[in-house]
Amino acid sequence: MHIELDGGVWRIVEFQHVKPGKGGAFVRTKLKSLGSGSVVDKTFRAGEKFARVHTEVKQVQFLYDDGNDVHFMDEETYEQFALPHGDLADELPFLQPSSSVQVLAVNGKPSGVQLPASVELKVTDTEPGVKGDTVSNVTKPATLETGAVVQVPLFVNVGDRLKVDPREKRYISRA
Repeated sequence: MHIELDGGVWRIVEFQHVKPGKGGAFVRTKLKSLGSGSVVDKTFRAGEKFARVHTEVKQVQFLYDDGNDVHFMDEETYEQFALPHGDLADELPFLQPSSSVQVLAVNGKPSGVQLPASVELKVTDTEPGVKGDTVSNVTKPATLETGAVVQVPLFVNVGDRLKVDPREKRYISRA
């Protein structure tokens, strides 16, 4: 969701609703400015109002990353556009070429990518798990085919296909 605050347009990256035992409820948010790209923590009291910005969701295809810009194609109009590489630094490790994603457009201008709840990726590099190493729920780092690194259980091997949550950068299950 996008909001208008202090004369600028901001995207809500994270939010947490807090209801303390004493006092009124409030919402802690992490906002990202569409203009400058800066990230700010802001707290809103319950019932506080602000202008909501019209946000449109478009289905697009990820084409390629040239280092400076990340290129996409609208699946309905076949129109191509690019977003700055820096704006998609968190999402890029989970995007495969020719994969379909949703782009958020504010007032007709693309502003960011909305990743699916889970993606399936192949493990390209991880250390072998040694039997008997487990005392509790032990994990190891695994590099996926797109270059993303996530913590996985010891039984995961090179070549396995995994279901990964790209928003939290965590392992869900084997695919």
